[in-house]
Amino acid sequence: MKHSVTFQTKEERLDWYKAAKFGLFVHWGPYSIAGVEASWPIMAPELAALAFGEQPAISEADYVSLPRRFNPTSFDPRAWANSAKSAGMRYLVFTAKHHDGFCMFDAPGTEYKITNTPYGRDLCAELAEACADAGLGLGFYYSPPDMHHYGYRDVTRPATSNWLGEPDRPEWVEYLDYMEAHLRKLITEYGDVSLLWFDGLSSHGKYDPPRFHRLVQELSPTTLINDRLGGKPDFITPEQHIPSDGIPIRSDRARGLTDSQFRWMLRLLRAPVIGAWIRNLAQRYGEGNLQLVHIPSARCPNPADFQPWETCMTMNRTWAYNPTDRAYKTAAHLTRNLVKVVGRGGNYLLNVGPTPEGTFPPEVEERLRQIGEWMDMNSEAIHDTTYGPLQDIPFATTTAKPGVVYLHLLDWAADGQIILEGLDSVSSISLLATGEQLTFIQLDGKLVIEAPIQAPDPVVSILVIRTT
Repeated sequence: MKHSVTFQTKEERLDWYKAAKFGLFVHWGPYSIAGVEASWPIMAPELAALAFGEQPAISEADYVSLPRRFNPTSFDPRAWANSAKSAGMRYLVFTAKHHDGFCMFDAPGTEYKITNTPYGRDLCAELAEACADAGLGLGFYYSPPDMHHYGYRDVTRPATSNWLGEPDRPEWVEYLDYMEAHLRKLITEYGDVSLLWFDGLSSHGKYDPPRFHRLVQELSPTTLINDRLGGKPDFITPEQHIPSDGIPIRSDRARGLTDSQFRWMLRLLRAPVIGAWIRNLAQRYGEGNLQLVHIPSARCPNPADFQPWETCMTMNRTWAYNPTDRAYKTAAHLTRNLVKVVGRGGNYLLNVGPTPEGTFPPEVEERLRQIGEWMDMNSEAIHDTTYGPLQDIPFATTTAKPGVVYLHLLDWAADGQIILEGLDSVSSISLLATGEQLTFIQLDGKLVIEAPIQAPDPVVSILVIRTT
């Protein structure tokens, strides 16, 4: 297997990750046939309905049988990789195993996997090869929860009754060994793996995080690990949320809900009195406005205190393919999200849910194309930048490189005059899109910029401010 993005040390990999800024998240599996969300309809259907909207009813037995019909003959991993790269993305994260336990790779220790479907081939291997050819970093999403494995839970009971797992059963040890076999294969047989994106849901300690951190360190020491397994993560993952109170900083604060908190949440979902409030929260979640976890922050931290972070967001409301979910955000909205995330030093992991045939929906392709057109003109202010020195500007955000501040204008001044505070020793200002030099003055600690009356870009216009 060829390698696309390789590094000698984790520090080098982390520098690459912080500079990459933009990635593609792909939620895909046999559940696309039914047009339902991945895993949640068999785990907590009421939660799925609230968070992702009404979905087709499906029994656990029918859900589990979907792989028998899964044959995505139109799957073209190179088309996926090319779409991501053309949009300005530098890495791709793929769901190797979601909470339902179905493996999209030739996983050891199970028959519940892609190679036992009519398709019969290892999708992860094909995608890894395509990412290597395209020069994209490759990440694998891997779910520690597993509704299918007898060691994770008593599978003779409905998944709704014990979907948080049963670590007190003696079979739990067998399940952890099963996880280890999977991870060994994923990080040794699919080329260079840039990152592992775990999704442990709750009570991460039950998965013995030190064991798996040691395993990755031993087998693939430059692979980055997120915060949803526990232990000391390389990056954190707020979901459907852009931190609004500053830039995330390093902290020992534990992330995620406990199992008991999850159970209480489900009880609350069933309470009619607060149903409307819960539905409102779910709507905010779908729109990308809900903060799910507290993240310690600072306005503009020292680089040594900065916590690498990445927010994952849906393009419509759902993670998986749902033909009835037409609530796609516009390309302009998604682009502005990218700008806001990068302005706070983060990465933007934008999700798509491919069709059962293995193609991206037309709405997805169109938005990726439009984002790519904007990135063709403006990627200089996105890739290889850090958070800018000016934060909490109501009409803009900033990114930076040595000697340069990029001002991303979310709102254009009606009179063409832009006033900033906090920048000194400015030598020149220009429009990124055209190179046009702008007139400015520095007076009483303020930078006053004379810009065109008309915004050069209807989505986000960027000024290049050079300092001495």
